[in-house]
Amino acid sequence: MTKPSERAGRGRAARKRAPRSSHGRWIPSAQRPDPLAVLERQSADRLPDLVPVRYGRMAASPFAFLRGAAAVMAADLAAGPDTGLTVQLCGDAHLLNFGVYASPERTLLFDVNDFDETLPGPFEWDVKRLAASVAVAALQNGASRAKAHRAARVATEAYRTAMRRLAGLGELAVWYERIEADDLTALVRPAERARLDRTLAKARRRTSLQALDKLTARGDDGVRRIVEDPPLLERVADLDRVTLGKIFSDYRSSLSEERRLLLDRYRFRDAARKAVGVGSVGTRCFVVLLEGRDDSDPLVLQIKEAGRSVLEAYLPPTAYPHQGRRVVCGQRLTQAASDIFLGWMTGPEQRHFYWRQLRDMKGSAEVETMSSATLRDYARLCGRALARAHARSGDRVAIAAYLGSSDVFDRAVADFSLAYASQNDDDYAALGAGIAAGTVTAAPGL
Repeated sequence: MTKPSERAGRGRAARKRAPRSSHGRWIPSAQRPDPLAVLERQSADRLPDLVPVRYGRMAASPFAFLRGAAAVMAADLAAGPDTGLTVQLCGDAHLLNFGVYASPERTLLFDVNDFDETLPGPFEWDVKRLAASVAVAALQNGASRAKAHRAARVATEAYRTAMRRLAGLGELAVWYERIEADDLTALVRPAERARLDRTLAKARRRTSLQALDKLTARGDDGVRRIVEDPPLLERVADLDRVTLGKIFSDYRSSLSEERRLLLDRYRFRDAARKAVGVGSVGTRCFVVLLEGRDDSDPLVLQIKEAGRSVLEAYLPPTAYPHQGRRVVCGQRLTQAASDIFLGWMTGPEQRHFYWRQLRDMKGSAEVETMSSATLRDYARLCGRALARAHARSGDRVAIAAYLGSSDVFDRAVADFSLAYASQNDDDYAALGAGIAAGTVTAAPGL
């Protein structure tokens, strides 16, 4: 292993490749791809009846548009110089892709919680995506540009200071680092603790038992089945048992031995196609209802299609030809602890999927209702969590040395965030114009 002093030297040398102040620039090039064309290319392989739902959700607000436009921002980030300091990127590190969830020991953790776009790449791409989402959310919530700039700078500063702290720790200490729900109280101002308590209490109720009550009902024969809500939730009719058996076998083989044993104690009961999120709408996603000891002992799993990362066109190819495995391995590497049922398999038409629990005490913040002060607190927390995630896979010593002790990087990224928020507004307006002109079909309110 290279000495810390040599690793730090590598980080400082990266400033020549990409000066810290250079991250403040955002000037779209004349060759910038049309954002609607980028979204349409993504839609080509999605379920046609759900694509209008995706556009309807993206058209709800500038922040919703940003959430769904990871592919647009990936192209924009790739157009500029990068540090060459590689980490396992989340790939879509906006504010709502952080949240609480249960560890295998049933401890509530706060962490990055979405990895559909994960891929190794330059650390600053995640930081810029996070900071831009902070600026967009702040402006949408009525903050001034000065307050939006400050919030984005707070997120970046939290990332920098956390990375510098982690650079001084040993390898195991970094690996065991985590943010527990009990730690959050000290990180928020007293006026917001009641809101935090409500969020955590709600997350603790989000289990398979709650999903059973919300998603299913007993039929005349007394058997629980998923209740349809077209087009967002539609039961899979007449599943072929041979196909079902192969799907479970392939998924089962991706789990460790003790978790296979646990999975084998459940029986299949029902399955349905489900539309989820904003950017993911139109990809093939299913929920599967399993039954354990009896029908009051459910396990609800989500099966989500894993396509190519939006970053793949701009970075070296993934080490995992199976896209589901790419997502699972990226998540296991990055999160402090991961879902025990996280796994992958190949489905019909050779499409790649990954599996996880639908609800395992998962919870996220209501960003679009936050005051400026609360948003700054939340941005600070997300910046800290992102640094912890990056420190597991990247050279934290080199990154910390690149960032340095001054606020040059913080201010530059905050400048970028405000400029990119304006770009996002223009792209959002273009979507609205396309919908109004009839060139884009949207189904709002779903």
